[in-house]
Amino acid sequence: MSPTAEAKVLMQGAWPIRRFGKLDNIFYHAVRFISPRVTKQFTPRRARSIWEGTARRIDSEEMDALRAAIIEEAHREQQELRARLADLDKKVAAFDARVAREAVAGKGE
Repeated sequence: MSPTAEAKVLMQGAWPIRRFGKLDNIFYHAVRFISPRVTKQFTPRRARSIWEGTARRIDSEEMDALRAAIIEEAHREQQELRARLADLDKKVAAFDARVAREAVAGKGE
């Protein structure tokens, strides 16, 4: 896979459209994340060219920043999933407790 294609896949994975809603939000967050990690200026226009796969070249610093962004996104998703699982565990426990109370109440009749 070419570096441009790999960068496109990394960028779209690190800033999924389903999370950010629109491309302007994606480019804003990408610039905020990548700019401190590269020596050259990273602009929304550059972010768009990587997102669309039209960038002519990808610097190693940019590729490293994109890989770091993927890791950050994975950690964020993992935290969301853990929170969702904890919420589901509470719901299941509450349901089980209610069923157990009803079973005990039914035996007393």
